Amino acid sequence: MKIATFNINGIRARLPRLIEWLEETQPDVVCLQELKAADDVFPERDFQDIGYEAIWHGQKGFNGVAILGKGEKPVEVTRGLHGDPEDDQSRYIEADYKGVRIAGLYLPNGNPHPGPKFEYKLKWMERLRHRMAEIWAEEVLAVVCGDFNVIPHDDDVFDPARMAKDALMQPESRDAYQRLLSDGWTDALRRMNPRGHVWTYWDYQAGAWQRDHGFRIDHLLLSPETADRLEAAGVDKEYRGREKASDHTPVWVRLVA
Repeated sequence: MKIATFNINGIRARLPRLIEWLEETQPDVVCLQELKAADDVFPERDFQDIGYEAIWHGQKGFNGVAILGKGEKPVEVTRGLHGDPEDDQSRYIEADYKGVRIAGLYLPNGNPHPGPKFEYKLKWMERLRHRMAEIWAEEVLAVVCGDFNVIPHDDDVFDPARMAKDALMQPESRDAYQRLLSDGWTDALRRMNPRGHVWTYWDYQAGAWQRDHGFRIDHLLLSPETADRLEAAGVDKEYRGREKASDHTPVWVRLVA
């Protein structure tokens, strides 16, 4: 099974590129982030036309997450991250697909730092940890993936000094991410690329793509049962260079039976 995550940065603007990638690479299940579209304008039919069924949790103009399943509709488990009844942002969706629990997330950016947005980010990460512990306790094959908006290590960014003040690299953000791994989850891309220097995001500004000034913030975390089946993990880097591309690129894992 091939499982991917892709921050599409506006599903209506990027739909041709997304359909193109799906047809060319044929992942089994995909978590999407930053739909930036309300539920009623989600392009469900476009995905059905190429053999994918979807569930989604949209929000007009901001956020938004979805899970696509090839040939089979993911069975929704929950939408929205529990723990804060006042949080109405569409950042989390969870489903079962062919025996694997899939959780897709778009973690808050947290900038500017310091400030209320950064505090929201840290609280959100603590709520995520609680939900991941619940999934862990079920002892199921599970993948928690998406745009975590955390650069875990200095070798996950082209220039650590340039990003040092960003919320993505603050010690509190990194510590919260590391606690997820310490609970027993495996960072799949890191496991397959222990020396780092693999990017998943390149800004639109300052020629970042052309100069390869990127960093890694899109992650797939595997439960122990899933990590045992990890065969490969990678980044579909070339799609970042195509016309009207997202500023992120797809990241994926392949599991053996």
